[in-house]
Amino acid sequence: MYQPLFEPIQLGNLTLKNRVILPALTRCRTTQPGNVPNQLMADYYTQRADAGLMFTEATQVEPRGQGYAWTPGIHSQEQIEGWKLVTSAVHEVGGKIFLQLWHVGRVSHVSFQPNGQAPVAPSAVKADEVSVFIETGPGEGALAKPSEPRALETEEVREIIGFYTQAAKNPLEAGFDGIEIHAANGYLVNQFISERSNQRTDQYGGSLENRLRFLKEIVESVSEVVGADKVGVRFAPLFETTSEDRIYLGLVESDPHLTYTTAAKMLNDLGIAYISIAEADWDDAPELPESFCQSLREVFNGVIMYAGKYTGDKALGVLQKGYGDIFGFGRSFIANPDLPERILKQQPLNQVDEPSLFGGGSGGYTDYPCISG
Repeated sequence: MYQPLFEPIQLGNLTLKNRVILPALTRCRTTQPGNVPNQLMADYYTQRADAGLMFTEATQVEPRGQGYAWTPGIHSQEQIEGWKLVTSAVHEVGGKIFLQLWHVGRVSHVSFQPNGQAPVAPSAVKADEVSVFIETGPGEGALAKPSEPRALETEEVREIIGFYTQAAKNPLEAGFDGIEIHAANGYLVNQFISERSNQRTDQYGGSLENRLRFLKEIVESVSEVVGADKVGVRFAPLFETTSEDRIYLGLVESDPHLTYTTAAKMLNDLGIAYISIAEADWDDAPELPESFCQSLREVFNGVIMYAGKYTGDKALGVLQKGYGDIFGFGRSFIANPDLPERILKQQPLNQVDEPSLFGGGSGGYTDYPCISG
């Protein structure tokens, strides 16, 4: 029944063995101090290497890019060495893995910022609709509201683009197969795109073209480093919301259809390998309009990925309509390391252990059972 999801597909210079993808999923298991990837993380990704492609959890490109406790970075040599444990283990079993580049911008807390300074953002607009997870002690944390950000000067914007460029070089040293630029979920790139958070008057604010400029220049810069055929971008368009605390997920646009089809056309012209659309996944979340999916396919010639409460049936339906090519299975992949086999054989799924999603050790991380024992 689900055989079409197991047909190979070309992504840039890579051949993916199936279309069942592990998307970026924050798990907060790094070694401290230093937010360093470790052997436990290598075990986690290796267990899931039967995915057609895996994406790492969001990984900060510089120290100011952190907004949650125990998330990994890719800006220090120690972090690069830690990621080598992951990539070598994944490649040894035939898997493929991209690293997701991340900067949280205003969605941060002074406790993460060098010298306790204010988080940086396109404009000094606080992210009141969201909470961050800060460390309150060794292995202990609590939710807190993001701190008041400060607006970046124009030269500082260019400096951050430079951090992305260096952060694209580091995954090559660490052995990754490609990179994904996180431009979704209310984080820094998304903050530049959205009228809600970008009130700039320089070349990075105002018109849609200007608000997309930050993303455009990042993509151009990192593509020169790794090759456009190894680059993708993640978006989270949100077309409506019934809950104020969900607004940061995609920072609701006045015209999301125009915003994201324009962005997709720009990225198509830059020749990147794929775009990823993270759909809203809470219980009463609005579905993406079919007209948007059609338009996306018309303006973007590369691979299109969708993620957000996907099942085998939902993925197969989108594939058969021609709107998407590969599909991210989030929580089901957390709880089922052998998810591709379970989908293909139509086997029941383990359920996620919610308390162990963020932080901790191997429990609820690498100890989920497989059907093969």
